[in-house]
Amino acid sequence: MLPLPPPLKILLAMAFVVGCWGYSPTGIHIGLRAYDPGHLALLRFLVASLFMAVIAVWRGISLPKLRDLPFLIALGFFAVSLHHVLLNFGQQGVSAGASSVLAQSTPIFSTLLARFVFKDRVSLWRWGCVLLGLIGVVIVVAGDKGLGSIDAHGVLILLAAVSWSVYFALQKHHTGRYDGLTLTCYSVWSGTLLLLVYMPGLADQVLKAPVEVQIAVMGLGVFPSALAYLAWAYVLAHVDLSRAAMFMYLIPPTAMLIASMALGEQPALMVIVGAMVVLVSVLALNLERRVVMLLKPSRAGSLPH
Repeated sequence: MLPLPPPLKILLAMAFVVGCWGYSPTGIHIGLRAYDPGHLALLRFLVASLFMAVIAVWRGISLPKLRDLPFLIALGFFAVSLHHVLLNFGQQGVSAGASSVLAQSTPIFSTLLARFVFKDRVSLWRWGCVLLGLIGVVIVVAGDKGLGSIDAHGVLILLAAVSWSVYFALQKHHTGRYDGLTLTCYSVWSGTLLLLVYMPGLADQVLKAPVEVQIAVMGLGVFPSALAYLAWAYVLAHVDLSRAAMFMYLIPPTAMLIASMALGEQPALMVIVGAMVVLVSVLALNLERRVVMLLKPSRAGSLPH
């Protein structure tokens, strides 16, 4: 059998990541049928931790430096513990499709963190994108259950996106210490350790959960929480982040399709409209540099053709 050419490998890895992360909202909804939000997060990442341990032994990773332990614990807290507990609680009252859209608002909150926490300069273009994205978020939350039934569940998913933004910000300001696999392993393991507060009562729920729920939770642990991160690391090793991020806009429609087939969800028109607004705002955030270059006058004083 002939080996696949590198471009095709990268494309397949990207498609795998989109499929895994598109499945996540549906897997969470199925898991919540038998598990409490905290127990679901813990079981999911116990599976992911064991899987990552096998990968770590196979590939070999370095031991963390003692001075980096607080940093690694912080990564685990924001990327795993806080993010997924908030996400699970939020999805108790939000559809899988709407949840996937709200979770994609991370770049919007990353911009707000950059300005108000890290004191970075934020352009007028980015402020416009943030405002547009927040409008889309309101449309999605309102359209999912109707204007009269807006509650805290959508806010919890937005807070989960904020938590993910903090994780990315910490990574950005502490780059170069570890490679992607090592950082992912220690983030997953430290986050799982923090989730052990939900250990009481977990065994009882495991014994009572139906088989289809167990399969869904195992899938959450292996695919979105472990294999997808490894595939994403492979993609980022061969493709620029800004280009790879474009594929992330396929996650909400993929999540809606999977939820439609597995859960029978039919997203409301307002959710679809809000999703388009959010994704356009995030796309515009990532295209800012290209737009600025197009609008920037050339040395001759004319716009480029």
